[in-house]
Amino acid sequence: MTDAGLPAGWEVRHSNSRNLPYFFNAASKESRWDTPEATDVEKLKAYLAQNTRKPEGKIHAAHLLVKHKDSRRPSSWKEQNITRTKEEAIQILKGHEARIQSGDISLGDLAQSESDCSSARKNGDLGFFGKGDMQTEFEEVAFGLEPGQVSGVVDTASGVHLIQRLD
Repeated sequence: MTDAGLPAGWEVRHSNSRNLPYFFNAASKESRWDTPEATDVEKLKAYLAQNTRKPEGKIHAAHLLVKHKDSRRPSSWKEQNITRTKEEAIQILKGHEARIQSGDISLGDLAQSESDCSSARKNGDLGFFGKGDMQTEFEEVAFGLEPGQVSGVVDTASGVHLIQRLD
């Protein structure tokens, strides 16, 4: 086990294109976004908190997106042709919001199965972004959140979102 909580042979590397950490095994040359089996997740979280620096002027956030038929791209990894109305999407998202606020489930865990964004496979994690990188409505809310705080419903051209500021 390494100081990062990873099994022997694994190390944490940083993707410049995605501005996110990934895992690399030098012996097998395997690289992956998901943690290797037998990782001590708590140790890894502590390691990343100490060894990851926040880019200047950027924040780190995750989201859960529910698209509707009037979204700019009404399809997703879950559903080829999204036909729900905006009002139905908002009601779905409010149900998710209630579960998150009750402590029943985290935004990241819920995003894995319920988000219409491809970031679902990374618990909704969007990485670090600065002003001008996201849609204005999304950015205004995300930058107004405190770390750990989850927004209410945010409406953008992509659909409706819950946003959690991670850092």
